[in-house]
Amino acid sequence: MDDLRGIDINLIVVLDAILTERSLTRAGESIGLTQPAVSGAVAKLRKLLDDPLLVRNGRTFDLTPRALALQPVVSEAIIEVGRTFNLRPMFDPRTSDRQFRLTASDYALSVMTAPLLRVLEEAAPNVSVEFGSLNNIGPVDLLREDVAIASAAHGVPGKRQSLFSDSMACIVRRGHPRLKDGALDLVDLAELPYVQVAFAEHVVMFADDALEAASVRPHVARSVPGFLPVPFLVSGTDMFGFVPTRVAELYGAQLDLTVARIPLPLATLVESAFWHPSRNSDPALRWLLGILRTVAELVEFDTDVQPA
Repeated sequence: MDDLRGIDINLIVVLDAILTERSLTRAGESIGLTQPAVSGAVAKLRKLLDDPLLVRNGRTFDLTPRALALQPVVSEAIIEVGRTFNLRPMFDPRTSDRQFRLTASDYALSVMTAPLLRVLEEAAPNVSVEFGSLNNIGPVDLLREDVAIASAAHGVPGKRQSLFSDSMACIVRRGHPRLKDGALDLVDLAELPYVQVAFAEHVVMFADDALEAASVRPHVARSVPGFLPVPFLVSGTDMFGFVPTRVAELYGAQLDLTVARIPLPLATLVESAFWHPSRNSDPALRWLLGILRTVAELVEFDTDVQPA
């Protein structure tokens, strides 16, 4: 281990989770990794450290003496790595030129970007934000991002703070031939072509859960990695899809769409901010979370929010 250049820094995050959870399954859940991915990382760690790290004790696992000794060292390493990625001990928003990295779903970006930039222009004129797509975030990339904004369904790891909520809506083109008094029934949902939102393989959307619970297996005509393409695909076709109500309102008139009533209960979408626990003591991050709460209030109560 004399040459550190070949060591993946993400292994530190995995090692910290293993030492904390003492379980490969729980460690994976805490950082958003699948069990095969955790197992692969553990195999590398055991080879690097020449130690099994975990030993079975009945139905549970205990840390080896070497692993116990590593716990405080690894915890401090997580903090130091966080400091390396531009964490500063003092933060003054009026004078700072800090660039934050914010990763979010297309929906969150569409409703939050414009008000966020307005608030930042007033509160921190020299602060900037680099935006990224949630579809590209890796399972442990919260160590590199400042904040990720998504629903809990995405399985994003780390600390969480709820921001705002939205109901889900079923949209079709205005004048759709299957609409009866503004409604679609279960037969319609099973037979009509469906625009499915699929953010990632492990993420099951609320609408798909509701359809499955009603034993409805729709004909998936298109699959898209976010909510914003759905209105454009549904427009002018016989397809249907599900989007947050704010998206339906933003694009309904422009694309000649209408919200169809359906005989299914749809869960409420709650968008939250996620960050790595090692950044809890970063004053800049705490400030950013406060700004995001302010922006969330604008989104929640301001009906005049425009798409970014």
